[in-house]
Amino acid sequence: MTNHPEVRPTIQPFTRETAIQKVRMAEDGWNSRDPESISMVYTLDSQWRNRAEFPKGRAEIVQFLTKKWAKEHDYRLIKDLWAFDGNRIAVRFAYEWHDESNQWFRSYGNENWEFNEQGLMQYRFASINDLPIKVSERKFHWPLGRRPDDYESLSDLGL
Repeated sequence: MTNHPEVRPTIQPFTRETAIQKVRMAEDGWNSRDPESISMVYTLDSQWRNRAEFPKGRAEIVQFLTKKWAKEHDYRLIKDLWAFDGNRIAVRFAYEWHDESNQWFRSYGNENWEFNEQGLMQYRFASINDLPIKVSERKFHWPLGRRPDDYESLSDLGL
């Protein structure tokens, strides 16, 4: 695989602490909703499966994320480490968003990640389900952007 020469923090093999750090960095990146910046943590030829879409490479990742956040308004995400081994991490996540009709959703999912020697993600496989929710059922209430450090985890929120 062709790799970007940049080296990302928390090179594998992961420890529990560095895996948690990598998960939080990913969460923070996605909560920025900045497709260009987010794409830089993936290899130039990174391969994804996200629902029924299969972006390949940074340019397609940017297109995918741009389209995603044009549809998913007021997006807020929490990721939790599920497992790790060597250069792989598994996470579970939930995010809340609403569509143009102001219908809110909580999307639940799992991701499997594999990193290259430079710490860039080369594979990302995501399975996601959307649950329509009422505004009163929302649990993610921080201002748009990075989740505050003292905000509850998925487990704390009963998710």
